[in-house]
Amino acid sequence: MKPEECILFSGAAKGAEAAFGAAAEKWGVEEVNFTFEGHADARTRGIRVLTQVELKDGDVSLAYVGKLMNRSFPNTESFRRILQCIWHQINSGQQIFIIGHILDNNTVKGGTGWGAEFAKLCNKQPLVFDQDVDKWFRWTGKSWEGESAPAIERAAIAGGGTRVLKDNGLAAINDLFTRSFGG
Repeated sequence: MKPEECILFSGAAKGAEAAFGAAAEKWGVEEVNFTFEGHADARTRGIRVLTQVELKDGDVSLAYVGKLMNRSFPNTESFRRILQCIWHQINSGQQIFIIGHILDNNTVKGGTGWGAEFAKLCNKQPLVFDQDVDKWFRWTGKSWEGESAPAIERAAIAGGGTRVLKDNGLAAINDLFTRSFGG
């Protein structure tokens, strides 16, 4: 895979999304960052402000997401918009990379977890770098299995994750792009 053949779908938020975008820009990967009016974006390259109709395409019941992930989420317009943008990221990507933390119930912590769960529902086998364990994991359909060194293998990738990006999470993103395009 060549970087000019790829496109990153992300969300331009601070943390993991901004780091995925910076890596994409460094390697010459096209970038689309889904956002909504009023969102505080950390990146401007490839910004795609979703219309009200497009946001509704990604609408999901907070009760459903809460039940699926065994937790509750704030019922605010801003949080709903974030989940809708994540839906567009995952829906657009053929290969899904997420930075976060895998919980004991096999979900990923925070709103980021919706991206991982939606990818699972779409049979896209998300890859999650767990910052607390310092390791990549791939969803097998039943559980998370350790993954030694994933690479970008599809033209359309989605990159997202936590806003609290640790040094090892940033290194995981940069190493992913170097491993995929550097040789």
